[in-house]
Amino acid sequence: MDDGGYSVLCDIACTLGEGPSFDPASGRLFWFDIEGRRLLERAFPDGPTVVHALPFMASAIGFVGDGRQLIVAEDGLYLREGDGGALTLHTPLEAGDETTRSNDSRVHPSGAFWIGTMSKREEKGAGAIYWFFRGELRRLYGGITVPNSICFSPDGTIAHFIDTPTGLLMKVACDPANGLPCGEPEVFIDWRGRDGYIDGSVIDADGVLWNARWAAGAVDAWSPRGERLKTIALPARQSTCPAFAGPKGERMIVTSAARGRDLAREPLAGQTFLLDLPVRGRFDPRVVLA
Repeated sequence: MDDGGYSVLCDIACTLGEGPSFDPASGRLFWFDIEGRRLLERAFPDGPTVVHALPFMASAIGFVGDGRQLIVAEDGLYLREGDGGALTLHTPLEAGDETTRSNDSRVHPSGAFWIGTMSKREEKGAGAIYWFFRGELRRLYGGITVPNSICFSPDGTIAHFIDTPTGLLMKVACDPANGLPCGEPEVFIDWRGRDGYIDGSVIDADGVLWNARWAAGAVDAWSPRGERLKTIALPARQSTCPAFAGPKGERMIVTSAARGRDLAREPLAGQTFLLDLPVRGRFDPRVVLA
């Protein structure tokens, strides 16, 4: 099933492109090259891409107002000044463990941040998923190898996440007021033994879950009932994470990874793509710091 095409939004190849997020206040798109320790920024869609070197591995960004952002990095959450990019540690995160880093993370409709961590060597069970809200950091789930696909229903009552190697995309009831789980996780999609791996996801205004499928070069759209609606093929096998962009969230971009790929055979690996289809996207709220 191949529904729609793509164009290249940015031809800068990321070793491990991840964490795209669009700021409607500034009209700018941000994403990361985790292993390259870079933050990429672009006025969407046609502005030049600005590359910011980072002193650490980082994987996700949230917006906090006044032009500032909250960067999720390997040892903590950092406030970043939009003017000049100065970084200040706000909250340590696994700071005493140099073997782990952050991975897939997303802001709940309440303003709470769900944050995934994992081993830099992908050691089994070394990661976790955390909840950060009003200055409090709490561990939700441990024993996770590669946390991915963190996303939320538009009303904030359902959260999704996956430990990618398991092949089981989960869903769990949430308190819409604070983003805390209020039930036991259950299987939403069983992808065991199928092509590729479930990676990053977002949910649109209609409750459709859009997932980037690693090692398959694809983005899949899933209904709230877990039915696959469509698949869009991409020219980079290691597609990593989608995001909504544009003034009304009407476009979708997808990051990818060049790590381990033969660029002679896969020249677009690691680049960032714009899908050739309209979507009814929505934006993450600001992170509630206090």
